[in-house]
Amino acid sequence: MNNDESIWTSTEAQELKAAFLSINTSEDMESFIRDIMTEKEITELSNRFKAAKMLIASEKYTDVAQATGLSSRTIARISDWIKNGGGGYRQVIANLEAHHLHIPPARD
Repeated sequence: MNNDESIWTSTEAQELKAAFLSINTSEDMESFIRDIMTEKEITELSNRFKAAKMLIASEKYTDVAQATGLSSRTIARISDWIKNGGGGYRQVIANLEAHHLHIPPARD
């Protein structure tokens, strides 16, 4: 569970969570995310997720910074969330890895 559960107590936060959970297709997810976020926000979150994957894979901060363009402070924050947060990064990355193991190989 998230270390700061108070952010989830508002009706608005609960509705946002329910909105994400209601999405069933990649296309619907893409459309929803694009509608609620700017291009810059999508890029920032994408880079943060990439950084988390790299940090979990024990890559160096300097390599993470070079690959993502994120500041060392942001990378340190992501590292702290990986170590002391609610486990969200690790769980989602594990889910994705498990999902990819079940995808049949492409055929010629």
